[in-house]
Amino acid sequence: MNWTGREIVLGVTGGIAAYKSAEIVSRLRHLGANVSVIMTKNATEFVAPLTFQTLSANQVTVDTFQAPEYWNVEHVALAKKAEVFVIAPATANILAKMAHGIADDMLSTTVLATRAPILVAPAMNTGMWTAEATQENVNILRARGVRFAGPDSGILACGDSGAGRMSEPEEIVEAIGEILKPRATMEGLKVLVTAGATRERLDPVRFLTNDSSGKMGFAIAEAARDRGAEVTIVKAFTTAAVPTGIRIVEVESTQDLLEAMKIEAPRQDVIIQAAAPADYRPVDVLGTKIKKQEGQELVLRLTETPDVAKAVGLMKREGQILVGFAAETDHVLEHARGKLKRKNLDLIVANDVTQPGAGFGVDTNIASLITSDSIDERPLQSKRMLAEDILDKVTWLRR
Repeated sequence: MNWTGREIVLGVTGGIAAYKSAEIVSRLRHLGANVSVIMTKNATEFVAPLTFQTLSANQVTVDTFQAPEYWNVEHVALAKKAEVFVIAPATANILAKMAHGIADDMLSTTVLATRAPILVAPAMNTGMWTAEATQENVNILRARGVRFAGPDSGILACGDSGAGRMSEPEEIVEAIGEILKPRATMEGLKVLVTAGATRERLDPVRFLTNDSSGKMGFAIAEAARDRGAEVTIVKAFTTAAVPTGIRIVEVESTQDLLEAMKIEAPRQDVIIQAAAPADYRPVDVLGTKIKKQEGQELVLRLTETPDVAKAVGLMKREGQILVGFAAETDHVLEHARGKLKRKNLDLIVANDVTQPGAGFGVDTNIASLITSDSIDERPLQSKRMLAEDILDKVTWLRR
């Protein structure tokens, strides 16, 4: 591994495992990375800042108000420069601050400001690690995409035995490497992702639709792009920010989606249908705005829209991988398995949209990855992390 020029910010909090962080810095520097260290005041009671300054060849930041090396807003500068933000050891205190947005020292302020991937290596007493409050904070952070290295189990500094020991420096450095290096598992593949909600017109100003924001589809498209794939998004209406570096095909109705898929699908290696097509459309679409009729009921006649996933399944060519989604409110596994078979899918991602943190419009999801012979339950996590899990499963299916 050669990490020359890669920027890593390491936060060190007040725990006995702080001495191990010196080896983390040494290993990172040996690989060529530039390491900036932020210490809490409690951490300086365990290891002197001079140790990290010597190993990193950079000034160590402790005090929010200390004079910086050069003129900048120090916590913002460090937050922006980080390619990976690591906290090792991460105490129960810093996990709680991160989970609840508390920024009362240099480290908590900087980690709140960063947009870099965050890796934490917890280290604490077993009772503190297993405490309900800590586990709730861990779940919150995992759902936001924070990665965890450990903790390991063993004999702790306090003499207790159990979970809470910080992972070894080499394991933490390896975890950093997994974040730094793009996984080129889809290089050379053509991947199509559908995203968003289709709209079925009632009149020039009204339509039938659903709550899909496009976040899940966009997360998958970004993950596939970062793995080296040539990605196309067939995009219906979305509210999420559209990814860059990806070809976009715009559609409005479910019929538009079907026509686009007839053109795009045959040339793809992997098709992931994360869009939420409307299931019904009006039989009659008026050319002028529907007016109120003095208290009379408005009766709409609806008819089914085309089943796009089924149509794509019928077009499926040898070697092509098809992935569908099943957003359900009841009998989730039963409905998902039925769709998997009817629509000739290799994988279906099923979720109960009534669960908190799952479904439309949120940044997290809870899902089951279902194939013809397996079910892989994925707990509450960010949609980007679920996207990575889906692509890992696709890679496995292609083997």
